[in-house]
Amino acid sequence: MKRTPIALGLLACVALAAAAAPAAAATFTIDRAHSSVGFKVKHLMVSNVRGSFNDFAGTVVYDPADPKSWQVEATIQAASIDTGVPKRDDHLRSADFFDVATIPTLTFKSTGVKANADGTFLLTGDLTMHGVTKPVTLNLEVNGMIKDPQGNTRVGCSATGKLNRSDFGLTWNHALESGGVVVGDEVTLMLEVEATRQP
Repeated sequence: MKRTPIALGLLACVALAAAAAPAAAATFTIDRAHSSVGFKVKHLMVSNVRGSFNDFAGTVVYDPADPKSWQVEATIQAASIDTGVPKRDDHLRSADFFDVATIPTLTFKSTGVKANADGTFLLTGDLTMHGVTKPVTLNLEVNGMIKDPQGNTRVGCSATGKLNRSDFGLTWNHALESGGVVVGDEVTLMLEVEATRQP
């Protein structure tokens, strides 16, 4: 069938529009080997104890041209908590804190992203910890997207935030004779995420 100049023109317009359209959001899988879920909390009111969760998984939906389309979902195994002191970690796994035998996971599901003027973002989401779900806000910095030597597309980001552990029912503590408590209520979160685009 012979195509008229009008039909050819329409096909050319469609092709140009498709070429100019932004890439659709893609799903990336979090690479645990190159990511970390860290935290720090005050001890005896004078120092910070740092720790991490070493077993986690999740996905990131990402389109660099459309921050509003971004989505993050993650699951963390509470028993993987690691502060470098086995006795303390066992206490944190007990019913005094995370009660991992009854509540084995923490989950995060994003609810929105807001762009800041300096190129960073605010990522909001629902965190479920110790069986309690509360909204949290993370300061998010996207570090870029790149092809690795194997040809996989990867994206990396850093995020920080704060929460009160008592809001999630993590209330164990001891008062100090000099004033204050053994464990601070405020927890600082420090996340590094590298994720690989799914085929």
